[in-house]
Amino acid sequence: MSLSLSSRTCSGLLVTLLIFNAVSSFAGAVLAIFFDGAGVPQEHLAGTWFPTFLVPGLILGVVLGGTHLAAAYALLTRRHWALLASAVAGFAMLIWIFTELAIIGYSWLQSLYFGFGAVELILVFALLGIAPAFVSPARADQQEHADQRSRGPHRADLRQKPRPGHAMRDGAS
Repeated sequence: MSLSLSSRTCSGLLVTLLIFNAVSSFAGAVLAIFFDGAGVPQEHLAGTWFPTFLVPGLILGVVLGGTHLAAAYALLTRRHWALLASAVAGFAMLIWIFTELAIIGYSWLQSLYFGFGAVELILVFALLGIAPAFVSPARADQQEHADQRSRGPHRADLRQKPRPGHAMRDGAS
């Protein structure tokens, strides 16, 4: 069974996920910075570069939240770098979760947010055509045929065909 989504649906899901993760990262940063880790024991930072939750909170808010917010903005405003920003945000989420696992250990939230980062990347791959099973081939074919009808004959149909006894354009005879 394949999941059949249009490009518009994939983009909408990706924007929604990016905005959710940006807001969640900003909220986590506030909890880390102003509420001293929000219940995460200070001992979890022992042996790390961080004496308090201030720097990890800033990284969470500025880097993770910022990349997600920038990617959502880029998709909503149709910037040419939108999918690159979305991929960076997805990978940033995965890196954050791996690092968090190494520093403070496992929590079910890490599984959830790792999944969110993975889904972001899958949606980017689908929009790039790298994960075509997520975007409906039938819809893509229908759109391509509609585009061709509106443009007229396909460019390949307009190429000259070699006449017998004449050399082809690429040098072969």
